Amino acid sequence: MYHGTKSDYRGFDRYDHEVDGCATIVVAPHDVAPGRPWMWRAEFFDHEPQADVALLHLGFHLTFIEVHNTFGCPWAMDRWESFYAFLTGEYGLHPKSALEGLSRGGLYCHNWAARHPDRVACIYDDAAVMDFKSWPRGLGVGDGNPAEWEKLLQDYGFASEEEALAYPLNPVDNLAPLAAADIPILHVYGDADTAVPPVENVLVVQERYGKLGGRIETICKPGVGHHPHSLVDPTPIVDFVMQAYGLEPLDSTAS
Repeated sequence: MYHGTKSDYRGFDRYDHEVDGCATIVVAPHDVAPGRPWMWRAEFFDHEPQADVALLHLGFHLTFIEVHNTFGCPWAMDRWESFYAFLTGEYGLHPKSALEGLSRGGLYCHNWAARHPDRVACIYDDAAVMDFKSWPRGLGVGDGNPAEWEKLLQDYGFASEEEALAYPLNPVDNLAPLAAADIPILHVYGDADTAVPPVENVLVVQERYGKLGGRIETICKPGVGHHPHSLVDPTPIVDFVMQAYGLEPLDSTAS
């Protein structure tokens, strides 16, 4: 049923394939959960994969497409279009995916959700970039990354920095389509993050999404910086994703 080269991923079958010129990964669960739900990781496959592995054990597929660190730019989203069509067509995965945005991966997840809110079950953000003026530009209180900023300007096709800074579709500015579709968001972050400062990213989204009537939960890790991502015990993340699909959460006390 699955395409590509088969190997082992933490006790599960991994399939490496190519879609629209990009390397892709699909990890199959042993027993598929009802509805064929899936987690789509945007960046950094296998980094702090606690939630991913737990969901595999619960019958979720795990997917990834390598779009070469392009910050969720339109080119990357076009490749996501091809991968989505492949996964829902060839493998019959659920028409809505759970999105996982670690760090810069948040740009991909939110740009995809704004483009296709009907294809998203939920978003799990983790120390995620919500405004590229914050990172990589470093326009506010954050560290910034000049080399990554130059690459972002090229990937988005901006003619100048001024055009980039005036861009109206950063995740912090483009939440209305997500709220209208009632997409739940969980954002895990450290309050000592100087790379992706919460005050310019998650806390802005929390305020604005709430005002739009959107559902957002946050888990703050006191004294933690940009790393480590995820949670030692991923149960809150797993429960959030399970509930988004209408499945029974691991924590029987979860509401």
